[in-house]
Amino acid sequence: MFSLDEEYLLRQSVPLTMMSNILRTLGQYQGKQALLQHQRPQLIKTLKEIAIIQSSESSNRIEGINVDPKRLEPLLKQRLKPKDRSEAQVLGYRNVLADIHANYNKIDLTPQTILRMHKQLFKFTDLTSGEWKTKNNTIEERLSDGTWITRFEPVSAQQTPVYMQELCQRFNRLWTQSSIDRLIIIFAFIFDFLCIHPFTDGNGRISRLLCVLLLHKADVDVTRYISYERLVEDTKDSYYEILHEVSQDWHQGQHRLIPWLDYNLGLLVAAYKELDERVDSIDSEKGSKTAWLLELIDEMPTEFNIGELVRLCPGISRPMIRHVLENLRREGKLESLGTGRSAKWRKLV
Repeated sequence: MFSLDEEYLLRQSVPLTMMSNILRTLGQYQGKQALLQHQRPQLIKTLKEIAIIQSSESSNRIEGINVDPKRLEPLLKQRLKPKDRSEAQVLGYRNVLADIHANYNKIDLTPQTILRMHKQLFKFTDLTSGEWKTKNNTIEERLSDGTWITRFEPVSAQQTPVYMQELCQRFNRLWTQSSIDRLIIIFAFIFDFLCIHPFTDGNGRISRLLCVLLLHKADVDVTRYISYERLVEDTKDSYYEILHEVSQDWHQGQHRLIPWLDYNLGLLVAAYKELDERVDSIDSEKGSKTAWLLELIDEMPTEFNIGELVRLCPGISRPMIRHVLENLRREGKLESLGTGRSAKWRKLV
């Protein structure tokens, strides 16, 4: 039933065109990123600061945990103390993520590591943390008529410690053997983790933190500069649909992993593309495009969305528009009223 099984993964018949095109694209972007690190240290610093704030906010917001936008940045820069459980969880996520960025090469993938991350995530709360679930849990969905249905039954609480030990051992064995591409190993691990669902609360957030950790270990560190968690949030409908589709028959080992791999590899390509476009947008901040965009925002109604700006600015990329909006938000001139492609923004001054 584990996806992290060499025979299972080899049977998946990952389309060679999909993998070769994606890996070639990733390689090209990684080369450009390496140059950026040496040539633009101040830009890199700014991108890191934006990404860690977006990641902490988005990963929690996916789970319905929201923080007042006006308090978010000072909270995550530790100029404010958390005033409630939501703020405490967002700050906990930020601290675990910062530790991963700084120390990923010293962090081994073991059950103890995962338990420690979970404890750190909930450090500032009164919630039980740092231990596997003690009761069986289910993944449910609420239908439009208000009824709940069970979409997936994870591994039982009794079996969870054994499964987590086996999952980590399988990962480390395949990682060392290097017979299967490491990106496939990473996303297979994350999928199995979600199917085991080892915690009472925090499974989604821990899965995203583990994904960032393992991508770092694979020398794919675009998540330092572009928020992987925000990209998941922006596509969360697809995320949940694919997760539901692929998890069917997982217990019998008959699931098909390809849609999950395709989705996650696509997110990586999107992250690198956004990094590339964001660098271009920052380089041209003093140019006519930014001036044009700022004038247009000034003329927009009090509430508007990115889609309206995209239609009115065909020559300006969505990442550049997002970057300008984020700058205005940090300056206290705008606030975000939602997430995704149709998210609304409100003028504050």
